[in-house]
Amino acid sequence: MLFAVLGIGLILYFFRDRLRKKILPPPEKYQSIDDRFNAERKNREIEIDSLLSKMGRNGLDDLSEKDRKRLNELSKK
Repeated sequence: MLFAVLGIGLILYFFRDRLRKKILPPPEKYQSIDDRFNAERKNREIEIDSLLSKMGRNGLDDLSEKDRKRLNELSKK
C-alpha cells in the first residue's frame, strides 16, 4: 500500500507540468498599453493589406460595399 502511494506521488511529481497545463488555464500575459496599441495597429495593417490586394487584383469594382466601408474606416485611423 505504501509503495502504491509513493509510486502515484512520484508519477504525479514527474508529470506535474503536463497535468497543470491540462487542468489550469494558462496565466494571462501582461500587456502594456503600448503592446495592445501595436497589436491593434498590426491587425489593422494586415486587414488593410488584404483589402488592397483584393482591390489590386480586380480593381475597385471587386470590393463589396462592406469592404469599401471597412477600408475607409481603417484608413481614417
